[in-house]
Amino acid sequence: MQKEGNYKKLFKDFNKLNILIIGDVMVDSYLWGKVERISPEAPIPIVALRKRENRMGGAANVAMNIRSMGANPILCSVIGTDDKGDLFLELLKKEKIDDVGIVRSTRRITTTKFRIFGNAFQMLRVDEEMDNDLVNGDFLTLIRVIDQILTKVKIDGIIFQDYDKGVITQKLIAEVVKRAQARNIPVSVDPKKKNFMFYRQVTLIKPNLKELKEGMNLSDELKETEEVIKTAQQLGRQLECQYVLTTMSEKGVMMSLKDSRQEKNIFIPAHMRMISDVSGAGDTVISIASLCLALKRTPYEIAFISNLAGGLVCEEVGVVPVSKEKLLKEVLTLL
Repeated sequence: MQKEGNYKKLFKDFNKLNILIIGDVMVDSYLWGKVERISPEAPIPIVALRKRENRMGGAANVAMNIRSMGANPILCSVIGTDDKGDLFLELLKKEKIDDVGIVRSTRRITTTKFRIFGNAFQMLRVDEEMDNDLVNGDFLTLIRVIDQILTKVKIDGIIFQDYDKGVITQKLIAEVVKRAQARNIPVSVDPKKKNFMFYRQVTLIKPNLKELKEGMNLSDELKETEEVIKTAQQLGRQLECQYVLTTMSEKGVMMSLKDSRQEKNIFIPAHMRMISDVSGAGDTVISIASLCLALKRTPYEIAFISNLAGGLVCEEVGVVPVSKEKLLKEVLTLL
């Protein structure tokens, strides 16, 4: 009963948190249809369109996950002044997420991912994007907006959600980490390859196996648990970060940390599920891990709850936030 009360309090305390999310945002555009014949023009299926749907993706999906857990997300990014940028702001408004941290630039387009489904199966994805780094003017505007937010709002945690689209740069990382350290704010990262080794002195970094391999410039796949542990510990030492949370798909997650000058590792196995779509699972894991980190929960609790959350969203089709009620129920069931 004590454990149950502890976790119920944790989920209730999520409501008190303000989380700053910095990263690449995008529009996830879904086209749903039915396939009944093959095209005479090429050996490809014809999708007869039945429904269109637009959702927020990338760092915006992290904001959705933070909000679905009851916390207040403050999203910071740069989008274009194009039609998709207008659409993105409409989606933000619809979801009642503040756009105070969104910068619009004439030098960029708004990233859009078109996913085409036929008979409930994803058949094709088309990306409309640009991935060059922010020009100096846009960088200065973004950092000024971040400073304004840090001055006006008590921020309990910062998340870098990196999709290698150019919003997050080495310079931005260094400036934000410096500000976070001055305010004693924990910083967590969902990394991609380009900036992988620039996330020095963050609190938690969450690579998957592919990102860990590429980021550490390894030639061989990380197949054995001992290899994952060794590589994660090496990453933690190089970046001088407290936690390395490695997601290992169907195997679960590995939390590597330095505690009292000793390196420790916590393995949380995955639970058997009916997997529908893995899209957005990483967004969910970093969201829940960051909330637990902001509340100073134990490394085991961070890994345990975020692992469950990532698995739950894989049961849904498309990029969707985790349900707070479902997650708490599953946590209590497994105590």
